[in-house]
Amino acid sequence: MTKTIRSPALVVRAFNVEVARVQDQTSDSQTAAFRVQFWLDTINYIYKKDQTISKIPANPIAKELFKVCKSYSLPRRHLEKLVSSRSNLLKSKYFKTLEDIERYADDTVSSVYYLLLSVAGITDIHADHAASHLGKSQGLTNILRSIHVSNYHKIVALPMDVLMKYQVSQEEVLRGVDSEKMRNVAFEIASRANNHLKKARQIKVPPITNQIFLPAIAVDSYLTKLQKNNFNLFDKSLQCSSTILPFKFYYKRILNKY
Repeated sequence: MTKTIRSPALVVRAFNVEVARVQDQTSDSQTAAFRVQFWLDTINYIYKKDQTISKIPANPIAKELFKVCKSYSLPRRHLEKLVSSRSNLLKSKYFKTLEDIERYADDTVSSVYYLLLSVAGITDIHADHAASHLGKSQGLTNILRSIHVSNYHKIVALPMDVLMKYQVSQEEVLRGVDSEKMRNVAFEIASRANNHLKKARQIKVPPITNQIFLPAIAVDSYLTKLQKNNFNLFDKSLQCSSTILPFKFYYKRILNKY
């Protein structure tokens, strides 16, 4: 990512991480709701007419976000989606269908890419289309990767319709039971993620966009490793970081591809 957009991009990602951490910071639903509301209120403050930084809440990320929003005219709707989608998940606790996860991924991951495209000054329908597919692929992959912490949070993020299709109970997921039917669940979700990744890569986008979409390499790496492990989500090797991944990032960056 070029130096000119690196700093504002970090602010956007920091904001996303801060909102995403809400459910990890407390087990109390009311406290979590208050924290989500804080960020919704912050967005309202940021987009008030003739707003000044002195009136933004005394939070370093909030103040930096204000500067970026004013300097790059970031679309308000994408920031709101990042927050409201997390708020909705806190209430529902689970996903009914695979399509629900895709919508959630579009709101929480694709929205980050839309914001980064805005920071880079890219207004291109093809770039937006690729961002949508990549966000869905990354979101679905994140759901698969989070399986090893399901027991800690006592929440199963896998879609209920796919679990029911292969007759896998939530208890089996929480206990980390590997089975043929559990691998079928992983295969179906991973296949959907891979399809979105392929579609994203097939779309011709402006050259600078390739730098923004580099996280696709990590998504591809995980899905490939999962396939090599015969879609066993509980294989401990999936939790280990790849030693060659940094080289893949460097190589793709040199080629200006993702």
